[in-house]
Amino acid sequence: MFQYFDRIREILNIVEKEEHDTINQAVEALSDAILKKRSIFAFGASHAGILTQELFYRAGGLMNINPIFARELMLDTEPVIHTSRMERLIGYGTVLAEKTAFSEGDVLIIHSVSGRNPVAIDLALEAKKKGVKIIGITNVAYSKSASSRHPSGKNLYELADIVIDNHGDIGDACCAIENVPQKVAPSSTVIGATIVNTIVVEVVKKLVAQGVNPPPIFYSANLDGGDEQNKKLFEEYKETIHYRFDY
Repeated sequence: MFQYFDRIREILNIVEKEEHDTINQAVEALSDAILKKRSIFAFGASHAGILTQELFYRAGGLMNINPIFARELMLDTEPVIHTSRMERLIGYGTVLAEKTAFSEGDVLIIHSVSGRNPVAIDLALEAKKKGVKIIGITNVAYSKSASSRHPSGKNLYELADIVIDNHGDIGDACCAIENVPQKVAPSSTVIGATIVNTIVVEVVKKLVAQGVNPPPIFYSANLDGGDEQNKKLFEEYKETIHYRFDY
């Protein structure tokens, strides 16, 4: 068997058991926001932002997930070390919050594995001031082992209303190789994508059970009728969607 497959299966089993309740809390928060026509936002810096891309504009994904993209935190930035400097910059997350259309009752999903960098913490603090519920996806053991880089001294798990632990290894890489001091192959992307897609599935099931059908999910644009269905759903939920969706 492959080592990485084995380790990911092990972590997934732990997450399914240990985070059952927190995942259900996230399902409740997103379902309630959708039913009340509130907005849902998602953010992550650098590789953590892969989960935002996973949630955004995908066939079978929720239409009303609004990404918070920051140019300086994208991995095509040159030099790439600039992304690390920016996620550590005090106040940058505040600027991102100021240009985001947060309103009371909205939900913000923040993915930060270490949970220690100022961009995620500033964003969370500013969003909370506006009455936004924060769902933090993080590694609690990793975060507790690393001091906050924010003046508040807080890490993300201490600020989020709902904390979902990815149960990865400290440092994220999860496979030990003999005679190599640094572990290899991070787990947070695979585990995080499983967590957020589990939430999406359970949210849609919950909405349908409450009579919301069709739910606000993207239909594949590569299937006949997909574009037309997406246009109809966009019109129904456009007050909660803050990205452009022009045909």
